[in-house]
Amino acid sequence: MARTVVGAGVAVVDGVAVAADKVDLNTADIETLQTLSGIGPARAEAIIEYRETNSGFMSVDELVNVSGIGIKTVESLRERITATRQDS
Repeated sequence: MARTVVGAGVAVVDGVAVAADKVDLNTADIETLQTLSGIGPARAEAIIEYRETNSGFMSVDELVNVSGIGIKTVESLRERITATRQDS
């Protein structure tokens, strides 16, 4: 995955512009997920497991389907996360 920060909080990841400061639920590794408030090792693993089982996240809102993560957590993280779909 090629990532280039182009400034003003924008990065280009494999040709797609995304917010450079947001964590992508569909591509983040366990360490990156743990940088999010309230996400420790167990929740990070649950996010990755959900992502692998369900072919990724269609939207940030889908994060509530992960065990141990509720709507309040999603709302508190909304400005820090994204769910960029990867075409096969």
